[in-house]
Amino acid sequence: MDVSSYLSRISYRGPRDVSAETLRELHKAHLLAIPFENLDVHLKRAIVLDEQKLVSKVVDERRGGICYELNAAFCSLLSGLGFRVSILSAGVARDEGGFDPPFDHMALLVHLEERWLADVGFGDSFREPLRLDLRGAQDQNNESYRIVDAEGQHLIVERRESELWKPQYRFTLDPYKLDDFGEMCRYHQTSPESPFTQKRVCTLATPSGRITVTGMRVIITDHGEKQETELASHQEWLAALREHFGVELDQF
Repeated sequence: MDVSSYLSRISYRGPRDVSAETLRELHKAHLLAIPFENLDVHLKRAIVLDEQKLVSKVVDERRGGICYELNAAFCSLLSGLGFRVSILSAGVARDEGGFDPPFDHMALLVHLEERWLADVGFGDSFREPLRLDLRGAQDQNNESYRIVDAEGQHLIVERRESELWKPQYRFTLDPYKLDDFGEMCRYHQTSPESPFTQKRVCTLATPSGRITVTGMRVIITDHGEKQETELASHQEWLAALREHFGVELDQF
């Protein structure tokens, strides 16, 4: 694990001690540097859950990935710095109610004096890790998050501005290995019912909002104001990936 190269990839130059403050800054830096994207699914490039390959994709190829890739790579970075980390299984909340099955999503448990939930692979979500054992609202970036107990599991709920609390995903604290996510990772790459096979997306947090390329649209949100631009050609789409995310694709 080349920690220095990974830290350079996320433009992190801060302390490397094993502390809550370092974890918080690493988490934010990761989300501001490495996009959530499913482009390999549409390129028909197999996503293999191998730690070395995932880190190489993020660091050497300067790509992003889906939750399994991003959180597994972040876990490797944290472990390389001396943090003790467990991989957690989660099921994402469905718009129509209920939750997707276990291993649909991956999150991380970081063991410090307090336990922290880290997640750099959910797209538009909490930018700083959450205190796992705090049951009150945790406010950040003009949003609020809570961890609540529900039917023997833990549930992340989010509220933005005056909206109602909305569930994001539920999870247990059972530790798993990377291989345990293989079946659901294959599902998300191949099933027509997976959201990842239905549309291509690349999205990245910015200090004041978010930049997303979805389909043939560029969506830029800045201080709550949203601007959308239609892309007229495949070449414009490739140029948008290059400009906004530094993603260079040699084929598509």
